[in-house]
Amino acid sequence: MEKASAPPRVFVSASGVGYYGSRHDDVALTEDAPPGDDLLARLCVDWENAARAAERHGARVVCARLGVVIDGDGGALPLMARPYRFFVGGPLGAGTQYFAWVHREDVVRVLLRCLDDSSIAGPVNLTAPETVTNEQFSIALGQVLRRPSWTRVPDWALRAALGEGAEVVLGGQRAVPRKLLDAGYEWRYPRVREALRAALAR
Repeated sequence: MEKASAPPRVFVSASGVGYYGSRHDDVALTEDAPPGDDLLARLCVDWENAARAAERHGARVVCARLGVVIDGDGGALPLMARPYRFFVGGPLGAGTQYFAWVHREDVVRVLLRCLDDSSIAGPVNLTAPETVTNEQFSIALGQVLRRPSWTRVPDWALRAALGEGAEVVLGGQRAVPRKLLDAGYEWRYPRVREALRAALAR
C-alpha cells in the first residue's frame, strides 16, 4: 500500500469475537468492549492493530469480528453435527457459555456492505442478532437434525482432550452486532434454527 500510486480506499480485515477473550458471563459485548487477555484475544488485538496501519495510507479500515460461521459445506458445523447423527450430541461443559454465530450468507452480505458503506469503519461484530448459549445452540441443532441433545461433554473431558484449547469452547462471548443494527442491516438468517435448517438442508 505504501508503494501503490493509488492506494485502496477501503481495507476489510477478518478478525474474530475471540478479541473479547474467553468469557463466562452474560455481559453483552458491543464493539467498544475492551479486549480479553488470553492468547486468542491478544492475537486478535495484534491482528487488528496491523490492519489499522492501513489508515495511515488513507484507507477506511473495517475489522470484522466473526462469530462461528454456520455453513453445511465446511468449517465447524459438520464436525459439531457428527455426534448428533450417532445420537450422542449435546452441550459442551456447563452449556451456559454464550456461542456467537452467524450464517455464511450473512457473512458474505455484511462484508460486501462493509466494502460499499463508507459509514462503517473500525471493529464490527459480524454475528447474528440472536444471542444463544451453547446449550441453546445444541438443542436447536438436535431439533434440526431430529436427534436428542442429552449427551453433555464434561469440562474435565474437554480439558483432557484439548488442554489449554478447551477454554475456547468452555468460555464464550455474547457478542452483539451493535454497529450492524445501527446501520440498519437486515439479516437473512437472524435466528439460529433458521440458520441451521438452511445450512443442513443440502
